[in-house]
Amino acid sequence: MAELIDGKRISKEIKDELKAEAEKFKAEGREATLAVILVGDDPASAVYVNNKKKACEYIGIRSLSYELPKETTEEELLALIDKLNNDDSVNGILVQLPVPDHIDENKIIRSISPSKDVDGFHPLNVGALLIGEKGFVSCTPAGVIQLLKRSNVDIEGKECVVVGRSNIVGKPMGVLLLRENGTVTIAHSRTKDLKTICKRADILVVAVGKPKMINAEYVKEGAVVIDVGIHRMDNGKLCGDVDFDSVEPIVSKITPVPGGVGPMTIAMLMDNCISSLR
Repeated sequence: MAELIDGKRISKEIKDELKAEAEKFKAEGREATLAVILVGDDPASAVYVNNKKKACEYIGIRSLSYELPKETTEEELLALIDKLNNDDSVNGILVQLPVPDHIDENKIIRSISPSKDVDGFHPLNVGALLIGEKGFVSCTPAGVIQLLKRSNVDIEGKECVVVGRSNIVGKPMGVLLLRENGTVTIAHSRTKDLKTICKRADILVVAVGKPKMINAEYVKEGAVVIDVGIHRMDNGKLCGDVDFDSVEPIVSKITPVPGGVGPMTIAMLMDNCISSLR
């Protein structure tokens, strides 16, 4: 039976460390401030924003909330971002995605100052990651690295396979594993003979966006499996991109869904906010 990698416990550990750090900075008269912008009334986005506010409150990060109507124009949103870019008291700016269809998501991402882009989505931060320079790192892949390290998984020299090539998870995940001296293959839904490639992996990170796609046929015995996906099934239960029931008996460690990667994303967002004071 596999060891469950407990994202809730590890994220709490990180948040407690950040809380102590925030208190130290406050004693020096410095405080981190995160501005969160939500456009529209998407229920899932509202839940995410609320969770981010709670995490800020727990750690001691001041949060500013801007909940804008769905009809907000692109120009109005850009004007708010510009104002926050020029506000020296604000360390981080986050626009909750997705934004309504009439707003250009790429333009919004690029309008946030790279020094306040705590999501790590700005092209300058992505480029910095690629060439090994300092910058904000996309929160979910950064969280996966922490899950592995804090679960005593040695990445160096290991065969690492990432299934998925999104700008937010797959691509930065590959770079971060390389940075830890893993040998990395990035595969995706159109990869030929995907099962054979996945079965080589000592560490398999799945972010393909298809419920329960990766079953026992894709996984090597004793591998470590990180499931980034999250989907709601018809019965209301959540599942990941990995068929947990078939994979769990043959691997050494695996993340559950929920309670695996999810809590880490917010913990690493908080880490990005605090890191601007370091």
